Amino acid sequence: MTTKPTEETTMDESKEMAIRQVANALHRLNDAVIAAVGKGVTVELMRASRYHNEQGAWGDMLVPIIHKQD
Repeated sequence: MTTKPTEETTMDESKEMAIRQVANALHRLNDAVIAAVGKGVTVELMRASRYHNEQGAWGDMLVPIIHKQD
């Protein structure tokens, strides 16, 4: 049995592209964190703020916290 997608489950192409861009950037960020940790740096990502578009959507803005090695 097939059901018709609802508006809640479908997304326009521009939103899908935006999600892909975030996913790709996160993949590169994770690679950079792995490389830094491999060099002996301790990296913590912390939410610095939250961006709102005033239409109900929001996203977390992150900053890296680098912990000094003892």
